[in-house]
Amino acid sequence: MYLGIDIGTSGVKVVVADGDDHIHASASYRLEVSRPHPGWSEQHPDDWWTATRSCFDELALQHPDLMNQVRGIGLSGQMLGAVVVDDQDRALRSGILWNDGRALEECDELLRRAPDIGHRSGCTPDPGFTAPKLLWLAKHEPEVFAKTDCVMLPKDFVRLRLTGKRATEPSDGCGMLVMETESRRWSDELCKAAGWSADRLPPIIDSWASGGDLLPDLAAHWKIPAGTPVAAGAGDNMAASVGVGVARPGDAIITIGTSGVVCIVDSQYRPLPDKAVLTHAHAAPEAFLSMGCVMAATASVDWVLGITGKSLAEIAGAADRLWAEGRAGEAPVMLPFLNGIRTPHNRPATRGLLAGLSLSTDLGMLGWAVMEGVSFQFIECLEAQAEVGLKPENLQIVGGGAQNRLWCQMIASLLDRPVDLPSGRDVAASLGAARLGRVAAGDAEAAACLSAKPASEATIAPDTQMRELLLARYERYLAFQREAGDLL
Repeated sequence: MYLGIDIGTSGVKVVVADGDDHIHASASYRLEVSRPHPGWSEQHPDDWWTATRSCFDELALQHPDLMNQVRGIGLSGQMLGAVVVDDQDRALRSGILWNDGRALEECDELLRRAPDIGHRSGCTPDPGFTAPKLLWLAKHEPEVFAKTDCVMLPKDFVRLRLTGKRATEPSDGCGMLVMETESRRWSDELCKAAGWSADRLPPIIDSWASGGDLLPDLAAHWKIPAGTPVAAGAGDNMAASVGVGVARPGDAIITIGTSGVVCIVDSQYRPLPDKAVLTHAHAAPEAFLSMGCVMAATASVDWVLGITGKSLAEIAGAADRLWAEGRAGEAPVMLPFLNGIRTPHNRPATRGLLAGLSLSTDLGMLGWAVMEGVSFQFIECLEAQAEVGLKPENLQIVGGGAQNRLWCQMIASLLDRPVDLPSGRDVAASLGAARLGRVAAGDAEAAACLSAKPASEATIAPDTQMRELLLARYERYLAFQREAGDLL
């Protein structure tokens, strides 16, 4: 058995999976995001550890026989967050998350100091990345900055608690903006631009390598065999990719989660920072992952749920009926930039708009507009990635939003190609983490294990009628962006 831990923004999930990716047990713990000021987004690292520990406690209580069979542990984590610890490995403040927007000025400062940072790191500076946050801390919280002995990423903090050892790996480390992505090594020049030094960053190891053994007292408490290795792990997008076998050039997935990501595997390092496409090292051997990012995917649906007081089932059902009744064309057109735009425009301060609201606009129309608008953003990501020759040869959809068949149908119809819905797609990141734990335990070879594709639960074919409607509305969406101008 192998444990896969996914440290997400909305919660932590742990699965117990066997060597065939069958899930035998799982536990989850919900997390809240603190927003002390508009545009800020924080979680305390100790909350991730509390959540992880609670999940392990639950599994040990309910499934001691499974825990006693665990041979490896892996991690997946929300990316880009800045975790600062002192020389005793204590978190000095709340982690500043991937969707935090405070460090806008610091992005400009980074670009002045290192104009080629986007091509070297694979990412153009954005407030969500780690390096701008370091500059912000130095300016606004100098006492915290002075006490910081090491800066790390969310999953790496949890692994530190599990093993007592500091480490990171390239897939997540690239997002710190101080790594030379092509060589997978810290850059002294980029560190200097961020006001930091490489000797205060964790050692870099492969995603599938052991980052240390589970501490003996934790192993005994959770009934896990002593000496169980904990893999370095991966950023959540990379973990979700290898969880469904997206590890070879041409493989691709669209993740519909809190944020949305279009991931395409490439054998070459082909950065596209001018379009705010992220190019990271992959969590699979000899591969890079190109990522077009949508800042608010299921988060946009959650926004509708929050203001209407309706359930997800109600809004999904209403949108389905709208399509069945032939009234989808009456829905407003939405620019769902509720947390800014990354790909392809890199405008973090931009906010969303709705066009075409009327007294007859109902719940189904709002649901359609949100899912359609996010789908249009995915198409914009793919169009940007195509500029450097990246075109998916096969495409899967994963994440919580992949449970909504209508949403998947929209994407298939826009692309005019079938998309696969793999088994385990709602926990793909946890399964990817478990696979990395399997390799770290020496029970599988990395290239074969991480590229194995699960069975497909369904293949969604494009709908000609829906495609015609969506293409016409996509042109309205693009025109709306152009015309909105400063309103965004």
